[in-house]
Amino acid sequence: MASQRVVVIGAGTAGLAAALKLVACGLDVTVVERAARPGGKMRELTVGAQPIDSGPTVFTMRWVFDELFAEIGTRLENHLRLAPLDILARHAWTDGSDLDLFADEARSADAIGGFAGRTDAKGYRAFCADARKIFEVLKTPFICAPAPSVTALLRGSAFRDLTAIKPFQTMWKALSRYFSDPRLQQLFGRYATYCGSSPFHAPATLMLVAHVESAGVWLVEGGMYRLAAAMSNIATACGVEIRCGAEVARILTDFGRVTGVSLANGEQIAADHVIATSDVSAIASGLFGQAPAKATAAVPDHARSLSAMTWSCLTRTSGFPLLRHSVFFSRDYRAEFENIFAYRQMPTEPTVYVCAQDRDDQATSPAGSERLFILINAPANGDRHRYDPTEISQCARRTFGLLERCGLKIETTPELMQATTPADFHRLFPGTGGALYGRSSHGWMASFQRPGARTRLPGLYLAGGSAHPGPGVPMAALSGRMAAASLIADLNSTARSARTAMRGGMSTH
Repeated sequence: MASQRVVVIGAGTAGLAAALKLVACGLDVTVVERAARPGGKMRELTVGAQPIDSGPTVFTMRWVFDELFAEIGTRLENHLRLAPLDILARHAWTDGSDLDLFADEARSADAIGGFAGRTDAKGYRAFCADARKIFEVLKTPFICAPAPSVTALLRGSAFRDLTAIKPFQTMWKALSRYFSDPRLQQLFGRYATYCGSSPFHAPATLMLVAHVESAGVWLVEGGMYRLAAAMSNIATACGVEIRCGAEVARILTDFGRVTGVSLANGEQIAADHVIATSDVSAIASGLFGQAPAKATAAVPDHARSLSAMTWSCLTRTSGFPLLRHSVFFSRDYRAEFENIFAYRQMPTEPTVYVCAQDRDDQATSPAGSERLFILINAPANGDRHRYDPTEISQCARRTFGLLERCGLKIETTPELMQATTPADFHRLFPGTGGALYGRSSHGWMASFQRPGARTRLPGLYLAGGSAHPGPGVPMAALSGRMAAASLIADLNSTARSARTAMRGGMSTH
């Protein structure tokens, strides 16, 4: 396999994970990345000379990276300093109430009992048990399987557990059976947004996201971008060539299979295989040529996941004891998601996530200014709607107004605040409209509509948050590993077939 050359398109989590696995197996790997730095959606912006994580901010499913780093003969802790959080997140509402969720289930149950009463605390225990069951049922036959398959899921014991994974009821409806307090329905419904979806349309299967988070959230010293930097540095040290500022214009084919890539500057890189971590919509819409476009299906506009409006800023804060992760809820959750998915408009009152990057899980205010990453959900309309300064300012007023109603006052200036709109995300990730999670998980079949690693075009493999098993840092890493594993399995299969043919040919003489 040493003579086989692979080009990986994209130096995000999926592309770097694929490259690490491939180079560990002795393949010649080149990663091409259109941005100036590796990382993909795991990006870092500089505001006022300070680096601010401005993409994923939550590190979960550590076992995925423990396994990945072990495959290349090293340990995750040799490259990153990680600290587990005791308090997963602080949640607040405009009525002045707030609630912390803990890594310890018993502490969370006690907190919920004090917040909403004994019955909802008991409901929380049942919710945790069911979320754990969903994850356990799906982990092997679905999450860690190379391609989504209803047949594989229903095979054997999984068939008996079909009702346990709750595919046919919405998350919102299921939550009403655990919690009578609407604030708790909001809180746990928010886990659907981790997959870019609405809790009013996503299946209750997404309860598993709550289990993933409760199983452990870690702080990465220096920020999440350190993970991308570590993966990139290790890949380079192992012999992977990473070329940033190298935009792919076409995936080249000849005689019905992949032969390499052509860059925007006209350079061509020959390859026996290509792993594309771009959004599947970019491939299916023809941005890499017509042959690759026929190899996978596009995501219809109506099936796009959430986008976001974000602000990376240096601020002074007062009035609310922020933790590393804090969420401030709107007063009308249903209206918020109707605005986004039904009307493709920004919500009039958004739910707001704040990552306070100079804090941990203790409400200790930093001296002076602090770095905040602020996010609200938005429609994926960045390819057809221009977000002008007036609209961005209006969104900021609504966002910061909601925070003030929850008790958090933020003082900053325009030069210390950088906004990113769905149109910006569309420019960063072409073909998406700004959708950050690929296809939304609306309806029980949505997860099976994400493409697996193999495509109809020989030599072309897919990975990334828009492919199976789905969005998020650990899932993207899994997709990269599975794309690499599929490629290696196909190479081994071809080699076995060639050896068999040779033996058969020699026996006829």
